[in-house]
Amino acid sequence: MMDTKKVLCLLNDGVEETELVAPVDILRRCGVEVTIAGMKELMVISKEGIKIGGDALLDELDVSDFDCLMIPGGPAVIELLEDGRAGKLAKEFADAGKTVAAICAAPLILNQAGLLEGKRFTCYESCKEQLSSALNERVVVDGELITSCGPGTALDFGFALAKHLVGKAKSTEVIEEMMA
Repeated sequence: MMDTKKVLCLLNDGVEETELVAPVDILRRCGVEVTIAGMKELMVISKEGIKIGGDALLDELDVSDFDCLMIPGGPAVIELLEDGRAGKLAKEFADAGKTVAAICAAPLILNQAGLLEGKRFTCYESCKEQLSSALNERVVVDGELITSCGPGTALDFGFALAKHLVGKAKSTEVIEEMMA
């Protein structure tokens, strides 16, 4: 029996809700244990004004227990870049050979952590000025680095993460159940 995979998903005010909820939903349907960790508080207001609650505060968690770090995008990324903890976490996960996933503007955090050098990745269109080597693809998987470009690709991002973490058979089963 495979160990249950554990994903740490960061939550902050201004998060792009689709990029958080869609992948978390897919992963949980696949049997992945996802913990949504509030950076400052458990309840935040998303980009479009939706209240989203986390499972725990980041400071209360032992991050070494997780197999993957997932960072959704949206205006929240600006504050996450200033805060610096997300970048440090991403580097910590990457250094440990764990999966790091980011969507939309969140690859800017991976860049801050020095994780994009020599890697294939994608990001939100407006971030390509800063991340000029980004590819024009919906989802890019390069080893343990998974990136996606925006809210419209959130399901694809979730399916790619699921396939990476639990394998093709289980992810395909969930894709078919969801009629995707």
